[in-house]
Amino acid sequence: MERNVGFFKSIRFKLIIIYVLLIVLAMQIVSVYFSRELERSLLENYETLLNDRLNVLSLSVGQELQEDPEERDLDTLVRNAFPQNDENTRKGKAQVVGYNSVVLASSSDEDANIIDQQTDQTIVKRALTGTPTYEFQERINQEDQERYIIKAHPVRSNEDGTGEILGAVYIEASIEGVSKQAQAINRIFISATGIAMVVTFLVIILLARTITMPILDMRRQALRMSHGDFSRQVRVYSTDELGQLATAFNELTNRLHDTTLMRDREQKRLRSVLAHMTDGVIATDQSGLIILMNRRAEELLGIPLKHVLRRPIMNVLRMEEEVSIFELYERNEPLLLDLSTGEEPIMLEVNFSAIQEDEGPFNGLIAVLHDVTEKEKIENERREFVANVSHELRTPLTTMKSYLEALADGAMQDEDIAPRFLEVTQKETDRMIRLVNDLLQLSKIDSNDYRLDLHWVELGAFLHSIVERFEMVVKDKNIDFHRHIAKQPTYVKIDTDKMTQVLDNILSNAIKYSPSGGNVTITLLHQGNKARISIADEGLGIPAESQDKIFERFYRVDKARARNVGGTGLGLAIASEYVHAHEGDIWVHSEYNEGTTIYITLPYSTFKGGTM
Repeated sequence: MERNVGFFKSIRFKLIIIYVLLIVLAMQIVSVYFSRELERSLLENYETLLNDRLNVLSLSVGQELQEDPEERDLDTLVRNAFPQNDENTRKGKAQVVGYNSVVLASSSDEDANIIDQQTDQTIVKRALTGTPTYEFQERINQEDQERYIIKAHPVRSNEDGTGEILGAVYIEASIEGVSKQAQAINRIFISATGIAMVVTFLVIILLARTITMPILDMRRQALRMSHGDFSRQVRVYSTDELGQLATAFNELTNRLHDTTLMRDREQKRLRSVLAHMTDGVIATDQSGLIILMNRRAEELLGIPLKHVLRRPIMNVLRMEEEVSIFELYERNEPLLLDLSTGEEPIMLEVNFSAIQEDEGPFNGLIAVLHDVTEKEKIENERREFVANVSHELRTPLTTMKSYLEALADGAMQDEDIAPRFLEVTQKETDRMIRLVNDLLQLSKIDSNDYRLDLHWVELGAFLHSIVERFEMVVKDKNIDFHRHIAKQPTYVKIDTDKMTQVLDNILSNAIKYSPSGGNVTITLLHQGNKARISIADEGLGIPAESQDKIFERFYRVDKARARNVGGTGLGLAIASEYVHAHEGDIWVHSEYNEGTTIYITLPYSTFKGGTM
């Protein structure tokens, strides 16, 4: 809100006062100097006048003193040289003194009683001794309290000043006239100074207004800027420092405008980032009360911001019994929170960071919430995987140990039992080898430690070759293969070894779980830009609740039966990984007691080396 500044508190008034005081001070200094120099100059001129008259009088008196005393007329000479009606000599007098200090003549009637008397003036006696010309003294007359100049000059017999001293000329002149003349001039000067002060005062007011107008304009602009208005510019009145300041102020306004826009954009961007972060963010004040929470944090906690605003973060995160708010300021390790409900598991990893400026006190906390539910699920699966591997290895090892111990205890000599025990041991060994090989393949898949050796292959011929190989294997199992393979060319770019392993795993399962006299149907057809392979059996099928899990590692629908047929539970997991590595898809469709169909799709081309 803009406040009006009173005139007597404004910078304009201060500038006027400063200028006036400076002018007054300058006038005072000039006045003192002018008065002193004026009086000195007038005195010098007056003294020069007196010296001229004194020189003329000294020459005239010197000529008179060399004539016959009867013919001398010193009084007339002195009165003519120092007339009483002259303004400069009216209050003064001139005397002629002989070489014996006797007053011979005077221009003043008041000195009639000292004629032919010896004078006691020291300056006269010094002049009679030849003291240099124009030595003078200034004194104040005690009767009229006026200042006088007194001079004495020796009178010599010749004009060059080297002759015999015949006497002296003494003059006495009032300088009050000079003082009055100086005072009159000073009065004129003071009047002129007063007029100049008035004119200067008016000029100062206009000048102060000229100086303060840009400043006031910048003040108004600064107030507008404080309210976020950057639309106006300060008017530039001149090219001097104030003009440059106004230009710089306008540049500052533009930069502040740009900075404000950038700040607003950054704030919007920050709000957008916070709103769309996959992690939740919670900010608190110094007391641990929530002041900010992004949308993701609301989703993770299941609570809107308006319900937790200004509430302690310890209560919201249900951590009151685990740590205190002060321990969180120093905590560097993440905290795992279990916020699971009866409906779904929720595991959150919370990282805390203290808000602190320049080693000062803590101003609050930033809590970053990361949903680790899936991570914990994967960790649990990993632990389960390790347990499954341990179990899968322990079972055949235990069986082998039992049979080997029996053989070692004497069963080896039994011709009926020994071959059967050795056959079981061999099967369990083969089973462990298959398990280890499958685990090694999965390890390479997980670490991307394998490379696809891709080649263009005609998929129909490739499927025929694999099916023919299996037909040779299952001749004694009473299982029929039915092929429905498209005749048009179907070229796919595959790693034949890995895709052979995929199809072997699927066909092996189809054969294992098919009943005696059952059928296995292999189909290849085109579905859009993908070639679709399906392998169907007539086994027991897979329950609906298990169909999404059969591609998981070690998952078996019927674990007892799977072990009896020699399965490891890893075949379909490996098949899924390799199909996806070929940019394909794999899924299952099954009806319980009606059989199972595994589908595989792969990108294809109608000619070799074509664009898929």
